[in-house]
Amino acid sequence: MNKVAIELRGITKRFGSVVANRDVNLKVYNGEILSLLGENGSGKTTLMNMISGIYHPDEGEIFIDGKPAHINSPHDAFTYKIGMIHQHFKLVDIFSAAENIVLGLEEKGKFNVRQVSEEVAQISAKYGFEIDPDKKIYEMSVSEKQTVEIIKVLYRGADILILDEPTAVLTPQETRKLFAVLRRMRDDGKAIVIITHKLHEVLELSDKVVVLRHGEYIGTVNTAEADEHILTEMMVGKKVELNISRAEPKDPKDRLVVEHINCHNRDGVKVLDDVSFTARSGEILGIAGIAGSGQRELLEAIAGLQKLDDGRIIYHNPKNGLKENLRNKTPLQIRELGVRLSFVPEDRLGMGLVGNMGVVDNMMLRSYRHGHSIFLERHEPEELAKKIINDL
Repeated sequence: MNKVAIELRGITKRFGSVVANRDVNLKVYNGEILSLLGENGSGKTTLMNMISGIYHPDEGEIFIDGKPAHINSPHDAFTYKIGMIHQHFKLVDIFSAAENIVLGLEEKGKFNVRQVSEEVAQISAKYGFEIDPDKKIYEMSVSEKQTVEIIKVLYRGADILILDEPTAVLTPQETRKLFAVLRRMRDDGKAIVIITHKLHEVLELSDKVVVLRHGEYIGTVNTAEADEHILTEMMVGKKVELNISRAEPKDPKDRLVVEHINCHNRDGVKVLDDVSFTARSGEILGIAGIAGSGQRELLEAIAGLQKLDDGRIIYHNPKNGLKENLRNKTPLQIRELGVRLSFVPEDRLGMGLVGNMGVVDNMMLRSYRHGHSIFLERHEPEELAKKIINDL
């Protein structure tokens, strides 16, 4: 029987009048993968932030290896061998993987890059990671950045790992690689908690599932005894029909035609080779491929962020019937053509949003040039933001 690595008893956390977690109890064992399941806003991340030292519970106790633990900061969490990999990574872009991994550690003597790289290589070999310790963060894909974050907590000796929505920005192939790594960690005796709301991943990976609803603990289920219907009912409190009816598109028309585009990256490597496809109105077009197959460069080229060697990107304007070649136009030029094109990058926080600004301010960044004075008019943007949120 595996030992209890971490136990929560009666954990409650409030933010003003909002109760994020109410009287939550759960146990995580060594050599176990536990999925913390719940809808958005159910209190999953808040609960784990208390274990990792970002928040402090208003009520209740945390036990590590059967002893009361007082976790008032992430540094305290590391002393208890707890490491959390956040959904938005905490990395310094201009540093290498090795430099990020040791950042903040008190090391005696001069920083030895070679020694750190060797230790990173040992950790990678043990669990099956693929990482170049000398590669800069800004050159990495999202999955590589996530790998650096995981190795960073392992380098610090973490035995309890918490991963917040780890597959949110991964391709299916990258997800399978991550799951293989996590299983090796579990077999090595690590206690692993995954925050998620993806039912198929819960059933594929975890040993047990803890379900939260509106901040309250609903129950713990052995994954082998659960299915999607049971977990969905626990999550939302009622039976939910999981079958999605997929209607045929109505009167689809060519909207974006990509013709024979080619692209080399900054290192002179060809990343797009004679790519052609048509995206039609009323349809959802999926683009699949393992990391580094050119999906990012393809989408950035359409959005005006990536220069192409040749080829055409033709936009069929439904208002006037005209065809516009968007190739090598800037995002602003595309917008001035009247093309309503929006690009959501894989790194939402680093590339897509200003993290310390709210929804309204982020929306206004697209239209500030059209203001009539030096002062911002906030009423209309706020109403628009509310309308979009309600519509979605």
